[in-house]
Amino acid sequence: MSAMADDLLTYLAPATIVTWHRPCTRFELDQPAWRQLVMQMEQADWSLLALWADPDWIHMALRDEVEGGVAVASCPVVDGAYPAVSPVRPGAIRLERAIRDLWGHRAEGAVDTRPWLDHGRWPDRQPFSAQPVATPPDAATAEPYPFLPVTGDGLHQVPVGPIHAGIIEPGHFRFTANGETVVRLEARLGWVHKGIEGLMQGQMPADAARLACRISGDSAVAHSLAFARAAEAAADIRPPPRADWLRAVMAELERIANHLGDIGAVCNDVAFAFMHAECGGLRELCLRAAADCFGHRLMFDQVVPGGIASDIDADRVGILRRLVHGIRPQFRRLVDVYDGQASLADRLVGTGTVSPGLVHRFAAGGYVGRAALRAVDARKAAPYPPYDKLDWPIPLFGEGDVNARVWVRIREVEASLDLIDQLLDGLPSGPVATAMPARGGEGLALVEGFRGEIMTWVRLDHAGRVARCHPRDPSWFQWPLLEAAIEGNIIADFPACNKSFNCSYAGVDL
Repeated sequence: MSAMADDLLTYLAPATIVTWHRPCTRFELDQPAWRQLVMQMEQADWSLLALWADPDWIHMALRDEVEGGVAVASCPVVDGAYPAVSPVRPGAIRLERAIRDLWGHRAEGAVDTRPWLDHGRWPDRQPFSAQPVATPPDAATAEPYPFLPVTGDGLHQVPVGPIHAGIIEPGHFRFTANGETVVRLEARLGWVHKGIEGLMQGQMPADAARLACRISGDSAVAHSLAFARAAEAAADIRPPPRADWLRAVMAELERIANHLGDIGAVCNDVAFAFMHAECGGLRELCLRAAADCFGHRLMFDQVVPGGIASDIDADRVGILRRLVHGIRPQFRRLVDVYDGQASLADRLVGTGTVSPGLVHRFAAGGYVGRAALRAVDARKAAPYPPYDKLDWPIPLFGEGDVNARVWVRIREVEASLDLIDQLLDGLPSGPVATAMPARGGEGLALVEGFRGEIMTWVRLDHAGRVARCHPRDPSWFQWPLLEAAIEGNIIADFPACNKSFNCSYAGVDL
């Protein structure tokens, strides 16, 4: 490989190509070539999309931010180890730790070697390795988790969680503060690990799709769509056009509902309950329309490999049109309220700021990235049907604070309402599903969920069963930025900052 090539695909071109990987190319490298690739990443603008493993290989998905190409590079595991990626891409740190917990593969030269998903209470350690180590769970013998040290005068710690008030997923937050000012926040997740990747192995795509749908319930459509598109790419099939358009309708409806909930919740965390109540009412209208049109408030199990589970008729199209036309003026009035409320600006402007440079280093997407000048949206960066036929603006702000993340959501709600109109206007006729063949292959999909870009990789065996699947939620690259965002803020601002990120616990706990 040429060490001088800046273009990702040109750089990888001399490596061995895996011909059954679709739609992008997968290249197999030996460990010396992998080390060269990692060194090249230090100077090239290639974003890390994901890092995952199987019994004998480490795989890394990269995107060339200049040329736009996407590729997967694979490295063999030798004597249980592979060269680490984390020294040049901090987004790889937790992914390397998860690989070690699940597969036992060591990242040589890793920035952080602490466990991540494994809290020392699994029946088997390194459960996907060739020789899992039986360790009966025993809370009395579990090793204490080594939080990162903080030194200085007048510091104290405030532990929060993992169990929180209300109905919320579990996560532990360790604040180190000087008075009320946060010096360091470190999160520990993994409390809702459910073994998604292991449960998928050996399943037919239709059955594995039910698991993908439940990776993170608020992103049921987006994760289902990413899995379906990856499985379809692996099997080398395309769903019918009507299925593509109805999938997009569901995805935009999911985006609107979640953004409405988040906007209201951020305002509620700074004691402006009016917005919470009003946005909650609009969100409820979205969920009821989803149930009426797609059989479930969160549209579970509607996006399936090969298409969608059920069609909608003219009456249900009418329900969606009335929803959009009803929400649009009500939401416009709420935006005026938000924009004119001095108490909200006082609490949210300048709070929880993340710099564009840090967002770029972690390749964070969604409202976290777009609030800090990172204009990456999978619907445009790697357009998939029907978004390649639609037009909408990508909202972009430079402040990187809580207020900017709210404004990204506001503009995305407006854009998604318009997109649903476009989708219903152009909805083609025809079938909504095609059969998945019993055929092997590998596929990768990038899908824009409401939090940002989801990447799912699927390998099907010769009988069409799932041999391996890795779903990468956008929160993998957003959680670390929350820790950076709260630094220098007061502890009392954490709820609003945390809600402005609204990272998924379940999405990264796998």
